[in-house]
Amino acid sequence: MHSYILGLDVGTTSIKAVLLESDSKSVAASQSLATASDIADTNGIKAKEQDTARILDTLNRCVGLLSKDKLQHVCSIGVSGQMHGVLFWNAKSGCDWSRGDLSQLITWQDGRCSNSFLSSLPKPNSHLSVATGFGCATIFWYMKHRPEFLKDFTVAGTIQDYVVSMLCGLDRCLMTPQNAASWGFYNTSAGQWNVDILNGAGFPLHLLPQCVPSGELAGHTRSDWHGIPAGTPVGAALGDFQCAVYSCLSAQTDAVLNISTSAQLTFAMPADFKPPDSPQPESSIAFFPYFGSSYLAVAASLNGGNVLATFVEMLTGWMKELGVELSEQSLYEKMIGCALEQESSDLTVSPTILGERHDPFALAKVTNISACNLSLGHVTRALCRGILENLASMMPPERLRQAGIKSIVGSGSALARNEVLRQEVERVFSQSVVYGQNADSAVGVALVLCDRLGSTDGASPVVK
Repeated sequence: MHSYILGLDVGTTSIKAVLLESDSKSVAASQSLATASDIADTNGIKAKEQDTARILDTLNRCVGLLSKDKLQHVCSIGVSGQMHGVLFWNAKSGCDWSRGDLSQLITWQDGRCSNSFLSSLPKPNSHLSVATGFGCATIFWYMKHRPEFLKDFTVAGTIQDYVVSMLCGLDRCLMTPQNAASWGFYNTSAGQWNVDILNGAGFPLHLLPQCVPSGELAGHTRSDWHGIPAGTPVGAALGDFQCAVYSCLSAQTDAVLNISTSAQLTFAMPADFKPPDSPQPESSIAFFPYFGSSYLAVAASLNGGNVLATFVEMLTGWMKELGVELSEQSLYEKMIGCALEQESSDLTVSPTILGERHDPFALAKVTNISACNLSLGHVTRALCRGILENLASMMPPERLRQAGIKSIVGSGSALARNEVLRQEVERVFSQSVVYGQNADSAVGVALVLCDRLGSTDGASPVVK
């Protein structure tokens, strides 16, 4: 009988569960469900929160759709999820499917921490800057604006950390460097939180998770779960970005381009690379911890498929005001069809409607407008090209060539459904572009567990 690794990804908009056959490393089954968990910001503070109970319900329903026979032969569980965000709970009652004392999830998209607020925070001892939506920044915000809120909880972590704590019945949060670095105030070289700096600022240190190496186990399931036996090993939660890269990065000369809600371009740094000693807030390239002491060079744009979605929403809104009804899906398909007929455009679109972490005040703009380039095909073509050119400005093609990158693995939902985006990728970057091996965080976290349990020293390789 085959054994399987259950890979779970708790994403921003959906949950995905896969069963990876442990010997062949092939996907035996897969399920995905939308969470529909967003909570409206009624206070006008630019909050981006999600209903944790709805996320957990979706997780259970998603796993429940998998084959019961296969679930009974799961030998380990890996969990990845959206980074940066923070969730609060009580150790004595939170880690239970009955919910217990549990906060809403404040996501990576949260905008409550203004630039003036962020500038008032102490400087981190880390190579990574702190931005709004980062766990530690959010906790600082609650300290200043709603200190009574924090008194209700004893533990904090990401949503994926909570799932692992719940499965294992942990009385504390265990967090890997991948997620800790995404919170801010974590030194990846030392493998430690900036305890002295945080303590000096009055930060509630008891909310800091205990860190364990990426790829290590957090514990074992404390009870049967959907037929998965009690005592099944559970890996410490990993970042969705790193797991997505792990699922499709097969050579040191590959880069991975992912365009979904946002957009990222990344490649693995040499094994002896060491990150800078201090943050470089104006740099468009960040270095994310990967596995062991390795790092990924990452251009992480806030503007990807969400820009196209905003354009569709704008057009849909205009049409409704004009008394015309057309579904967003139909409109999207017509947009792409028009752009495919318009092979090029001299219209220029800078798509940074959300700014960028290294340039938060950037706004979108349209230039070189003429009477001849205002068709839907022109605008859509220019918008798609703008998304790629913005990413290329953050990670210049020359930087890829200097790093020895010969091939780009293209992935992500926006790239998969949009042929115009794919055409523009191949125009902007000189490297060969390969499609078909989609970056998949749920598959990636299962592969990490498979490789870890199959190795003799417990170390995970940089590339498969």
